[in-house]
Amino acid sequence: MSDIILHHYPTSPFSEKIRLVMGYKYLAWKSVIIPSIMPKPDVLALTGGYRKTPFLQIGADIYCDSALICDVLEHRQPEPTLYPAQHKGLARVLAQWGDTTLFWAAMAYNLQPKGAATMFEGAPPEVAKAFGADRAAMTTGMTRLRAPDATAAYKSYLRRIANMLDEQDFLMGSAPCVADFAVYHPLWFSRKRVAVMADILDATPGVLAWMDRMAALGHGSMVKFSATEAIALAAASTPVAVSDEPFQDEHGIPLGSPVTIAAESFGAELTAGDLMAATRMHYTLRRTDERAGTVHVHFPRVGYVLKAATPA
Repeated sequence: MSDIILHHYPTSPFSEKIRLVMGYKYLAWKSVIIPSIMPKPDVLALTGGYRKTPFLQIGADIYCDSALICDVLEHRQPEPTLYPAQHKGLARVLAQWGDTTLFWAAMAYNLQPKGAATMFEGAPPEVAKAFGADRAAMTTGMTRLRAPDATAAYKSYLRRIANMLDEQDFLMGSAPCVADFAVYHPLWFSRKRVAVMADILDATPGVLAWMDRMAALGHGSMVKFSATEAIALAAASTPVAVSDEPFQDEHGIPLGSPVTIAAESFGAELTAGDLMAATRMHYTLRRTDERAGTVHVHFPRVGYVLKAATPA
């Protein structure tokens, strides 16, 4: 089986979500550290446009979005499961809430001036300015919470998480599921990346204890890998044959057609390619890059917009 390669950077919250999944599943993986802001030429050589962090590579197959990455890792290593049979749908819905509503409330709270200052402490002013400009470009058109509203919402959400942990170690029972990883990573950012803001967690000691249990899962077995090596591996590999799952056509776009895919909101850069699969869960695009060769780039259906490519 081809190696699992995670393209990430240490302070990325969504990357921490996936690193902990690796630990929970006792997976071995290769680590490619990527820039936190644009430009990202090595990233785009593989993804064709998608620039969010992290993404997963297995040979010449590129998997975008942490929700899809969780599905891929579950397929690779089914036990211990991320999707308990008795709560499969609920776990996915709660995970989506953690990755979206909770995440944005937490980040609006975390990145108030005091928190933002700690992120860039000791760095030249232009570093903070470049990061702010990069994230502003990624959130164009989004409605963003003001700090007071975000703080109030975050406090409420923490109390609700604490309620879910009453008399059990994890959100849905005695073992973590995909929801735990999705809910954990915004709180991890508060606690570890902007510790000056972490006192908001003190009112929910049960949440802090759960966070300790999550952190104890570790990150699996990691070895360093370079972007150059990852791109060369893609070029030397052949994408896995597309799934034989039924074609689920919601757009009137035939397979093989040139299309674009972009996130619904945050980081809505386009990836263009030929549509190779549209199953009930994900899309697959085929594209060719002069450095990476022919790759398949995969996206989840939920949260992404598929369109026929506009003729040149």
